[in-house]
Amino acid sequence: MIAHEWQSARRVLAIRLDNLGDVLVTTPAIHAIRESLPDAAITLLASPVGAQAGRLNPDIADVIVYDAPWMDPWSRLPLDPAREERTIATLRERRFDAAVIFSSFRQSPLPAAYLCYLADIPLRLAASIDGPGSLLTTRHRHPERMMHEVERGLDLVGAVGMTTEETRLVLRVPDEARAEAAGLAAGRRPLVALHPGCSMPARTYPWELYAEVVDLLVGELDAHVVLTGAADEAPLVEAMLGRIAPASRPRVEAAAGTLSFPGFCALIEAADLVVTNNTGPMHVAAALGTPVAALFALTNPPEQWGPWRVAHRLLNHDVPCRICYSRICPVDHACLTRVRPQMVVAAVAELLQEASAAAHAVPSVAERLALAVDAQEVMA
Repeated sequence: MIAHEWQSARRVLAIRLDNLGDVLVTTPAIHAIRESLPDAAITLLASPVGAQAGRLNPDIADVIVYDAPWMDPWSRLPLDPAREERTIATLRERRFDAAVIFSSFRQSPLPAAYLCYLADIPLRLAASIDGPGSLLTTRHRHPERMMHEVERGLDLVGAVGMTTEETRLVLRVPDEARAEAAGLAAGRRPLVALHPGCSMPARTYPWELYAEVVDLLVGELDAHVVLTGAADEAPLVEAMLGRIAPASRPRVEAAAGTLSFPGFCALIEAADLVVTNNTGPMHVAAALGTPVAALFALTNPPEQWGPWRVAHRLLNHDVPCRICYSRICPVDHACLTRVRPQMVVAAVAELLQEASAAAHAVPSVAERLALAVDAQEVMA
């Protein structure tokens, strides 16, 4: 049962201010808002990178971009109070009835709650272990157990009675984006999208080892490999190309900085498998149902941040310093560097084999029609 004061909300602000993957793992909870308040319009307040996922979410009517100075401890945004004043003015102009503030367990929702308070948003929901005073109208406490970020988001909106049975990540690829990626995907099987970059060095598998992975994917699995990345990751991809064996090059394409975000999503959707770090593209793959082999550094708990509801393998080496939350590894990066390229390719081979077996287990359209005709003949 939806809380009485929320039943009349028609303009709802969903806030998720960190990264691309964080927005994606919040989409089931946003879908719960959509289902529970079908007459409401949902607006997402997100970072520039997170906003990309919001624009491909049919549950979201609009996206407001805001670079919050408290979110990234490494970016060091310049002092600019006018930025916050503009954001508060924008939120006040939209006259939101309610705000749901999503944050991970290591983040405080209270700065965002204060923005909403100053913007005159009457209902303000968040999970907080700190005393929020009047900043929140509903303060929720999550159960004291390990929860995936998807579950945390659903648990938060459930605090005011908003639920859904559909808990998959939400990401819709536009048709025009499929046309953009068609040249990279058409007729190439198996197609592996390999995304070597990551904004967190401690979560990034060494590019030299990724180059070995590419050679093995081509040599052992006869794969076509597309190397993806943002424009600022093009030098990383070029370095990998210089390391890849000449014999492998005809089956390797470089696509860093060449696709729009929707086009990148279309490529991930068309791929047979994705190889990447614990980063946004891992969650894009999960949202689109593409199996993923993730070089998942033990900086964060896999149980909280692993791929959601998709075939996957998490590749890492257990270390005593696990769950360090470091941006840069202070030791020897052993949780990733001890994962050898052959281990990555073995995981890819397993996932491809499983996907092939599952595809053959489902009758094709022609097979289903033939079965239907046979059944009618038997009945006759």
